[in-house]
Amino acid sequence: MTDTSIRLFVETPLRADTFISVSEGQAHYLATVMRLETGDTLRVFNGLDGEWQARLGNRTKKDVRLLVQQLTRPQAPEPDCWLCFALLKRQKTDLVVEKATELGVSVIQPVITARTQGAHVNRDRLRAIAIEAAAQCERLAVPEIRPPVKLAQLIAAWPAGRSLYMADERRTAKLARFAASPSALLIGPEGGFTAAEVEGIGVPPLVTRVSLGARILRAETAAIAGLTLLLAADPPEE
Repeated sequence: MTDTSIRLFVETPLRADTFISVSEGQAHYLATVMRLETGDTLRVFNGLDGEWQARLGNRTKKDVRLLVQQLTRPQAPEPDCWLCFALLKRQKTDLVVEKATELGVSVIQPVITARTQGAHVNRDRLRAIAIEAAAQCERLAVPEIRPPVKLAQLIAAWPAGRSLYMADERRTAKLARFAASPSALLIGPEGGFTAAEVEGIGVPPLVTRVSLGARILRAETAAIAGLTLLLAADPPEE
């Protein structure tokens, strides 16, 4: 059987005519769940070397080796957009990470605010969610999942040259639209930022308040809608 719809993220360099090993969990998935046999093909990517066709070598339920054969898609530049969002409850945070990956962000930065619903995340679990989402949506890269940081620290260390778009729940700003890289979207917690936080956010010179539409959105919906506006819209005509 040849099933090139299967895409697998691997941590090793990819070069033609080389064998690579996969994790025990991936071996179980390929051998037991997908029932691939020796000689079957799939696609692999590592976020650096593009996407490659690979063929299964000898396998067991716990060990699968792949022969990397040929490049199917070269690595290509992606939008340099960060998502900075106030941490939510676990299920909603998982959703934000999944959808942000699908929409194309390069960095996912959880933020701790005065009204944040949590202060800790399992980064390994969130990375696994991002990897699965990237594999399913045909991305060649997996976003970086950063540890949570306090809002004041995020703003104080904001890199020069990166535009920051803050979602304005008051809807007094102009509607968000396509943003050239490098950029970032900042989404507040349920209940919004405090007045002091809003004042502090305005310190970096490249901060722009943007509206996400006519309605007050839940935080997870705001993240998805904001990224769609900033990343999925066509660039403005010159």
